[in-house]
Amino acid sequence: MKKTFAALVAVATIAGSLAATPASAQRGVAAGVVGGLIGGAIIGGAIASSRPAYAAPAPVYVDDYPPSCRLVRERFWDGYGWSYRRVEICH
Repeated sequence: MKKTFAALVAVATIAGSLAATPASAQRGVAAGVVGGLIGGAIIGGAIASSRPAYAAPAPVYVDDYPPSCRLVRERFWDGYGWSYRRVEICH
């Protein structure tokens, strides 16, 4: 907002200074063209820098991936003694 206000003040200052000077026909046309180019550059720069041209979308976290599973060796008592078996653990 500050940049836009500054651009408008600059354009108004240039327009006021051009209108206050006495000019012949050639001088008035050239001054008008130069003032228009400068004013357009200032306003265009203020508009271009006021909002981003591209904003990345927010990240999306999806929990649809298959769970990570692994096989671990587990010791257990089978009633006669200790044995081992492979068990799949998923997180």
